[in-house]
Amino acid sequence: MTEQLKAKIVNTATMGTGAQAFCSDVVAHLYSDSGIAVFNSPEYVIFPGFCDVHVHFREPGFSYKETVETGCKAAAHGGYTAVCTMPNLNPVPDSVEHLKEQKDIIERDAFIHVYPYASITVGQKGECLADLEGMSEDCFAYSDDGRGVQSEELMRQAMLEAKRLGKTIVAHCEDNALLFGGYIHDGDYAKEHNHKGICSESEWKPIERDLRLVKETGCKYHVCHISAKESVELIRKAKAEGLDVTCETGPHYLVLDDNDLEESGSFKMNPPLRSEADRLALIEGIKDGTIDMLATDHAPHSAEEKSRGLAGSAFGIVGLETAFQIMYTNLVKTGVITLEKLIELLAVNPRKRFNIPLGTDYTVWRLDAESTVNPDEFLSKGKATPFAGMPVNGECVLTVCDGKVVYKK
Repeated sequence: MTEQLKAKIVNTATMGTGAQAFCSDVVAHLYSDSGIAVFNSPEYVIFPGFCDVHVHFREPGFSYKETVETGCKAAAHGGYTAVCTMPNLNPVPDSVEHLKEQKDIIERDAFIHVYPYASITVGQKGECLADLEGMSEDCFAYSDDGRGVQSEELMRQAMLEAKRLGKTIVAHCEDNALLFGGYIHDGDYAKEHNHKGICSESEWKPIERDLRLVKETGCKYHVCHISAKESVELIRKAKAEGLDVTCETGPHYLVLDDNDLEESGSFKMNPPLRSEADRLALIEGIKDGTIDMLATDHAPHSAEEKSRGLAGSAFGIVGLETAFQIMYTNLVKTGVITLEKLIELLAVNPRKRFNIPLGTDYTVWRLDAESTVNPDEFLSKGKATPFAGMPVNGECVLTVCDGKVVYKK
């Protein structure tokens, strides 16, 4: 950080009531019970470090896709200082020993805060519970992300155990019996281009089941990457009933729909881009608080794995390095949501829900910077994004974690 930039930040200390300094030489803004104060200078804005509760860093087992180190680089480049890594690894973190293998890599290579999930079931196979109690001290929460827990009885057991241990079930909701080999949304594009579709019911039906179980067990429950209008309405009703439920969606579901699909693996993710009606319902869910947070589901793959078109490519896109830019450009600058709301979704709400401390973490952005999304500039090993070439506003110039610079433009 240049001395000139530092002076602009420190000397512009006119912030709202309750905002507080959290670094010795930088005045920033934090959330408080009364809300968020966002501090603006003519050129720069400081935000609390972003927090993503849903990423895939692929190590151990798939380091050719991403490593903890390259994932941290991508995160810091996007303004993130805390991420939570999903368990579809090799070995799957389904035991104390397997979880330790992942934690050893994190302790060795991570330079932002990386919190690992433990799997709900052994090997993520959905047949029997993993050692939830044994892993409880060392895991962030429990998830079989990438695979839905198909058995209602097994999910009930998982929720009861998580409730006993004071942990959260984080659910990838997908009914395998309703997939029928699909790989994009079962909508007009699929029909017009002879693709196999994934129906929305494959997502909302398991959510409906799980919410019934939450009511029965009292478990803390979080739904991954919702994409369907029915999912929004189910969660809205569950919250109105007082259930301990939160959810996330991704930037791509808020900006794109199946009208934007191209015959490219960069447009293939799970769940898929759905209809315009679904996208608009998600935006309403963001605005009324039904959807609590944004998560990228950052899921890098090799170039070869993403080169086989919609039908043959692996599911997953990268998102850590574009999330703020995409949301700021498409939702804030267009007046759909405020900048304060975006920071709630990216930094405040994830930390509040999962008790992730902020400490001295912050990120500095130039909001008036203009560019286009260029995957060649990503620090992630993964380059597949449906936003390639999109004009965006905002540039991360600095990210600080635990008082240490982890990214500098």
